[in-house]
Order: sequence, then C-alpha cells, then structure tokens
Amino acid sequence: MDKNHQEILDSAEFKKLISTRWAVSLALATVMLSIYFGYLLLIAFNKPVLASMIGHNLTLAIPVGLGIIISAWLLTGVYVLWANDKYDGAVNEIKAKIRKN
Repeated sequence: MDKNHQEILDSAEFKKLISTRWAVSLALATVMLSIYFGYLLLIAFNKPVLASMIGHNLTLAIPVGLGIIISAWLLTGVYVLWANDKYDGAVNEIKAKIRKN
C-alpha cells in the first residue's frame, strides 16, 4: 500500500465512515436480537400468553412469530436504504480520492 492510500485510510473522514457503519450495524443488530430474545423469554416464562386464542384456530404465537420474521425483513430494508443512500456515496468519494492519487 502506498503513502496516498495510507493517508486516506488514516483520514478522519474514513474513520468516521467506518464508525458510522459499525454504529448502524450494531444498532440494528441490537434491535433484532432484542426482538428474538424477547420472544424466547416470552416462550420460556409466559407460554399461556402465546397460547391464547385470537381466532377460531389461531393462537397469538402465529402472528407474533410472523411479526418477528417481518421485522427482520424491515430491519434489513432499513440497512439497505441507509447503505444505498449514505454509505455507498461516501465509499465512492473515498474511491475517487484513491484513483486521483
């Protein structure tokens, strides 16, 4: 790696980009893990809540489980939108700087 590349990697802009990506990733992962562990804790400590009937042949567990799956898709969508809107542009700017040097 030459001096110019190392300057870019050591730059405050690049370090901020990396820390922002980690912050977004950790925040979304924390939300998803909280949802999953909340569901597991509910199963472990209060099964009757999930076993309660909300329809003729439907318990609360089914829509809650479906909600967990949908929340995973939504959180993935949030990350993709953020990455496409903010992260990719910043990466392209850094790549352009590398190509200039």
